[in-house]
Amino acid sequence: MSAAGPGGPARFALVGTGYRAGMLLRLARRLPQHLHVTAVLSRDPGSAGEVTRRFGPPVVTGTEGLLATRPEFVVTTAPPAAGARLVPELVAAGAAVLAETPPGADVAALRRLWDEVGASGRVQVAEQYPSNPANAARLEVVRRGVIGAVGDVQVSSTQLHHAVALVRAFTGLRAEPLRVVAVTRTSPLANPVDRGGWTGDTGTHPTTSTVAVLDAGDGRGGLYDFTETQTRNPLRARRLVVRGGRGEITDDRVVRLVDATTVVESTIVRRQTGLAQDVQGFALDHLSLDGEVLHRNPFPGERLSDEEIAVATVLTRTAAWARGAGPAPYPLAAAAQDQLVAAAITEAAATGRAVTTTREAWAAALGPGDDPAARPPRGA
Repeated sequence: MSAAGPGGPARFALVGTGYRAGMLLRLARRLPQHLHVTAVLSRDPGSAGEVTRRFGPPVVTGTEGLLATRPEFVVTTAPPAAGARLVPELVAAGAAVLAETPPGADVAALRRLWDEVGASGRVQVAEQYPSNPANAARLEVVRRGVIGAVGDVQVSSTQLHHAVALVRAFTGLRAEPLRVVAVTRTSPLANPVDRGGWTGDTGTHPTTSTVAVLDAGDGRGGLYDFTETQTRNPLRARRLVVRGGRGEITDDRVVRLVDATTVVESTIVRRQTGLAQDVQGFALDHLSLDGEVLHRNPFPGERLSDEEIAVATVLTRTAAWARGAGPAPYPLAAAAQDQLVAAAITEAAATGRAVTTTREAWAAALGPGDDPAARPPRGA
């Protein structure tokens, strides 16, 4: 059975042939039992033959031809400005859409997009960071109430809307106004790896770091700390601190108060097959805490990076949603809120002034905030 459910592999069409589209095409080629690309839309004639030769799907030049291949949903991998034009066109044609992050380049674009398609309920956004196995395991620790109600999250691993998605996931913040203050500084840092791999450059270059404090005024908020290139740079650490009322998660370390005089410390353990004499193949098996499984790899036995697992998880969950067999994986309203807060971080950093986010039209779709620790645990 496919991870997408009993309906077989997730059938989706792609718009674009850039870096992100290439990643999705490679994933589908490696996971044919889970993912199937019906067609690729590209208005670049030079890319058509290359895409079909390397990956198999036909290349079309318009949405009519794309939808004629009967995908369950369409993934847009275009930049935000182009995506904001494509998404309404696809929704008007009756398609379910998984839009690239962020769904709009700025707040004005988010508002226009919401006005056009928000009420349709047909748009999800490809926010993968909460589905990263390590983050999914940490979220499960919070859901099980191990560290109590979470008030503060410190994210130093990824940029802007992605980091905000993690802060909101761990704290249960929805559309509450946030007061944002931020500062930046520039330092000479090396960046030996980019999207294309090792660059061969050992020199240092001016690199900007941004630190921002997000405050909801109700005891919840977060610290955003990001240095340009940090996501891929092997010289820069990636850190996550989740501070609960009775304990704390620091990366994979979990410490909590279990009675009036006892503090217990544990580690989230990653079981990886294929090590030493294990002949099952090199793959993530599961992550556990004190012998209890927090998260299982939904693609067991596949040689996937954590990023690939997260992206494939979003795709299969989107297929289940499109079939009416699962919840919405990441609705447009949630992604719009992430980008709204990200824009406030950018503005606060640029101006040196505090910025407070406004309550936008999509707030009603998000509902009130809640405490993840109060949610029932998800099945391990």
